[in-house]
Amino acid sequence: MFKTLTALALAAMAASPALAQQQMQGMDHSKMQGMNHDNMPGMNTPFMPAEMAMHEKMMRAKGANANETWARKMIEHHRGAIAMSQIVLREAPDAKTRQMAQKSIAEQNKSIGELQAMLRSMSKRPQ
Repeated sequence: MFKTLTALALAAMAASPALAQQQMQGMDHSKMQGMNHDNMPGMNTPFMPAEMAMHEKMMRAKGANANETWARKMIEHHRGAIAMSQIVLREAPDAKTRQMAQKSIAEQNKSIGELQAMLRSMSKRPQ
């Protein structure tokens, strides 16, 4: 019985990825009981808060059509890269890594500017 229900649930989610995504949005994952992420690879890093914030902002970024939605999601993606690069500048001692982080910040800001201009050209408010 359990296998049948699991298979049906998986089939429903596969048939409707948008529905599955909607169900995940708005969930407060920090209150899930019994989930210890501290020992999971990649979960306990200085980047985790920035990555989670980027993910949440990308999930909320929406527009009237695919063009606007994509631009808004990409802006948040680039902002996330800037946040992670700023962590590197605060914490990484390696000069080459710091140089790459500074270069990334400049490139990401340029991309954000281009995406903002794209939104304006569509008569949409920048973000």
